[in-house]
Amino acid sequence: MNTFPTTEQAKKSSSSDESKPGFRTKTISMRLTPEEVAEVESAAERSGKQPSEWLRETALTAARERPSDPMELLLAEVWAVRNVLLSLFHVGAQATAEGKPLLPESVLKIRDSADRKKLERARQMLADFLSKRSEEGGEER
Repeated sequence: MNTFPTTEQAKKSSSSDESKPGFRTKTISMRLTPEEVAEVESAAERSGKQPSEWLRETALTAARERPSDPMELLLAEVWAVRNVLLSLFHVGAQATAEGKPLLPESVLKIRDSADRKKLERARQMLADFLSKRSEEGGEER
């Protein structure tokens, strides 16, 4: 009895797996020296993870935290300044209405929140802009 899938079954399985959100279906490989492998294994062990899981998380964190170009960085900072200003106006008005001072901790929380969100928001704004631009370019006027 054959327990291995046929080529046709494998193709169907692979294509259906790719359509399911959340399934990891792609592979990236790399070559490392024995010393580099030891470093990766040591770092993964210290964090209590398998090397593949540690590498995936490290790579995705780096990819998501760093802007891909200067325009993205600039837009992220502009968004953060806008967010902080509007949040401070809102929280300050609330505090004044309640007769309370605006606490330094509140200001730090607002700043930290903006810093956490700024790259994601900048990327989303750029993606929205580019999709609208391509839609407009595809229409005849």
